[in-house]
Amino acid sequence: MLKLIKNATVHDPKYIGVKDIMIDSQSIIAIEDNIECDHSFVEMIDATGQLAVPGFIDSLVHITGGGGEGGFTTRTPEVNLTDLTKAGITTLVGALGTDAVSRTLTNLIAKTKELNELGLSCYFYSGSYHLPATTLTASVQSDIMLIEECIGVGEVAIADHRGSQLSYNELARLASDSRVGGMLSGKSGIVSIHVGDGPENLKVINEVVDNTDIPITQFLPTHMNRNQALFDAGINYVARGGYIDLTTSTTPEFLKEGELKCSRALKQVIDKEANLSHITFSSDGHASLPSFDESGNLAQLEIGKETSLFDEIRDAVLIEDIELEKALAVITSNPADILKMKRKGRLKVGYDADIVLLDKERLVIESVFSRGRTMILSGEVKCQGKFEQGVTR
Repeated sequence: MLKLIKNATVHDPKYIGVKDIMIDSQSIIAIEDNIECDHSFVEMIDATGQLAVPGFIDSLVHITGGGGEGGFTTRTPEVNLTDLTKAGITTLVGALGTDAVSRTLTNLIAKTKELNELGLSCYFYSGSYHLPATTLTASVQSDIMLIEECIGVGEVAIADHRGSQLSYNELARLASDSRVGGMLSGKSGIVSIHVGDGPENLKVINEVVDNTDIPITQFLPTHMNRNQALFDAGINYVARGGYIDLTTSTTPEFLKEGELKCSRALKQVIDKEANLSHITFSSDGHASLPSFDESGNLAQLEIGKETSLFDEIRDAVLIEDIELEKALAVITSNPADILKMKRKGRLKVGYDADIVLLDKERLVIESVFSRGRTMILSGEVKCQGKFEQGVTR
């Protein structure tokens, strides 16, 4: 059945006015001032007083769980469908992290396929924190080229005691492999880089950019709001033409220690007149959020939350007074462009029907549609994973 969303205030993410949106089984087929149709063949959704915005893109989620830095009892669980849809996320990228032994790429691709079958658009990164890169085929290049859902490699750890302490030659070789795989398959071939709190921060990436022909846009360093010094280095990196990603999941302890809240970091980006189109947010959902003491021992562990992604957008608008379209861009059009996700990140005819309806005044999620499928309607979950608690079989 066709769906017709009536009287929505539409942000593309740019504001385009009060419109009706017609969607079929997967795509947006019309956005007009007033669409008339035979109601007997169309599901009508009244969006008066609501904002229609693109479904959110989360470029880093540990969909098969993460953690383990404190032993086997600290391994975080797999993500559920509703962890994502309740957060307005319709497109995401899964990744491994510290643990690439008990967490495997075969499990990662199986979870990716599960989320796609449930109606989301899920991709994954080959590799993990460590080198040599873990792959499904002979190499990162062939993983990206031959596996449809694989769009890059990561998250590769630098400036972190848990990483492989890779040299710039090793990173250059990995980035070249990923870049060629992307070129041959029409994908981004992006290298997602986990940046720790080590003093060298972006040094190894800058060495690759300075000493090779690999463009700076081949890298997407994340966790760049970890502290002010790293964030400032990120702003300089953006000035060189690079992309940076800010992590929305945090803890009160991290913020006390100097981590920048994403909404405030976005305000700094705008005040510094940095290139906003080169900035993205990701949740780092279902990752462990570990704190270590001075000896490198685990002191505390929490879990990343996908809901933090939109929470920070909401705070950016309501607390930091950032224009809605600028705030939305970092979780819609920007990641879609950087990761070369076709038909994603915007509300346009011919694009996938990934739509979130927000209460206009409170900026809370009311309804979520992913590739035309109703995930949440007026606050009620309509689609769950097969084994989620309370699911009707």
